[in-house]
Amino acid sequence: MSSQPPEPSREMAVTYLRVVALAALIGIPAAIAAALFLGLIHALERSLWHDLPAALGFDAPPWFLILGLPVVGALLVVAARQFLPGDGGHSPLEGLKAGGTPLAHVPGVILAATGTLAFGAVLGPEMPVIALGAAAGVLANSVVQLGPRERMAVANAGSFSAISALFGGPLVAGMLLVESGLSMGSALLPALLPGLVAAGMGYLVFVGLGSWEGLSAPGLQVPNLPPYDGEIVADLVLAIAVGLVAGLVLAGVRELGRRLERVQPRVGTPVLLLAGGLAIGLLALVGQALGADSQDVLFSGQASLGVVTSATSLSLVMVLLVTKGLAYAVSLGAGFRGGPIFPAIFVGVAVASIPVVVFGSSPTWAIAVGAAAGMAAQTRLLISPLLLASLLVGPGGSDTIPAAVLAAATAWILATALERRRAAPEPQPEAPPAAAPEPA
Repeated sequence: MSSQPPEPSREMAVTYLRVVALAALIGIPAAIAAALFLGLIHALERSLWHDLPAALGFDAPPWFLILGLPVVGALLVVAARQFLPGDGGHSPLEGLKAGGTPLAHVPGVILAATGTLAFGAVLGPEMPVIALGAAAGVLANSVVQLGPRERMAVANAGSFSAISALFGGPLVAGMLLVESGLSMGSALLPALLPGLVAAGMGYLVFVGLGSWEGLSAPGLQVPNLPPYDGEIVADLVLAIAVGLVAGLVLAGVRELGRRLERVQPRVGTPVLLLAGGLAIGLLALVGQALGADSQDVLFSGQASLGVVTSATSLSLVMVLLVTKGLAYAVSLGAGFRGGPIFPAIFVGVAVASIPVVVFGSSPTWAIAVGAAAGMAAQTRLLISPLLLASLLVGPGGSDTIPAAVLAAATAWILATALERRRAAPEPQPEAPPAAAPEPA
């Protein structure tokens, strides 16, 4: 008797091909939704932090806007979470989460993310972008009748099409698919294909096709990085140290965020969010008073990577690391809605910038090593951070990847060990031995 598994039925094959074709179609509207959302955030951010100060007669945002705009953003998040369905999306403390987003939740997701990202809270756009892509998949599911497994594949395809635009193409999005689905074993590849096809099709929206010019894609590559020509052996050793320190710092940030989140049942969501917005503004003012730009303390940190690696003062690097890290912890735990990855990348790059100032290490090395360590520590993924680091430094920084591997591996091992230790149940004290019976 043959030991070969039975061939899939023709009906199953046709259904699977429909899912792949539908995923390819979904990729384009999902990417357009992501592009429109990112464009909205960029335009509003510019209006609030550049045009408004200029209209008021200031060359830079004055103290009352730095303090007040995060509080106004917190009010928008409160409105989204209290009065619209869906709680504004997932908490960033839950990490990246794919899956279907009900269409009724989309307004709340957009409003909460707008109040978070455009008004200065320290979170990234990846979670709302994933949610919008998933909503495109849910919309397609309402038109085409599919089974539960196929519906989930289509919803995930929309998510990964949207996120491919954010992470500079389908490679990082595809690797996120792979690493998040390793537990599926041999069933992973069929599940992977729809999302990867959608990611590739969606990215066409940004790069264009033929004579059609694409939309403006978010730039991941850090400009004006010098070609890497560092000391290989010394940089490998320093990369391990960066992975260790970045892992510890980000573990502290997550723990502070969790402790802050546990305050919410006692004080209520509105109070915690408004206090969080005020704290973020105060941290930005503290950073500005100590020599940093308040705009580098606020926001996700993607635009400030070149600032921290080009700093010539160790005190400036430490000010940015501490104030940004604290504002990140507050944003995670106070109830804002956004993604956890880009601020973690900034923290990792800030840690890697310390050897740049102290030892004269390459800033290109710092970008690659810090980004890989920060993303690995936050997501507890390993290959995706390396792909992202290689995109950030470009071809001129390809020789930094061995150091990035060591940094990411060190951060991953440390973060995984700390999370397992935190999740392990505390040992219960043993019951005292029963007393011997009294003699009759």
